Amino acid sequence: MLVEVLKCKIHRIAVTDADLHYEGSISLGREYMECAQLRAYEKVDIYNISNGERFSTYVIPGNSGQVCLNGAAAWKVRVGDKIIIASYAWIERENMETHHPRVVLIGDGNQVKSVSDASMTT
Repeated sequence: MLVEVLKCKIHRIAVTDADLHYEGSISLGREYMECAQLRAYEKVDIYNISNGERFSTYVIPGNSGQVCLNGAAAWKVRVGDKIIIASYAWIERENMETHHPRVVLIGDGNQVKSVSDASMTT
């Protein structure tokens, strides 16, 4: 049986721009994509900590330091909003014990504070 699990998340990153006239997606600095192990065009969920909005889009590589919501998603954020970017994957149920999502914690100025493969004690 397959189960959907958190693959990775970027936690508390601040939006740097919003562009209504772009076709859609989130433009994300390559350094953040690499830390989270996100690939271009990968589906992500966005959770806006600042206003409670939740929506899905896909990632495209952006300029260094960029966190720009494009197209319709631009309506759901303001520059400076703190968001969580999460991606999920399907794995075999028996692999759940050894699966650990990649967690990227962001600090002031959108600097990467830490990168870990999170584990939970049960």
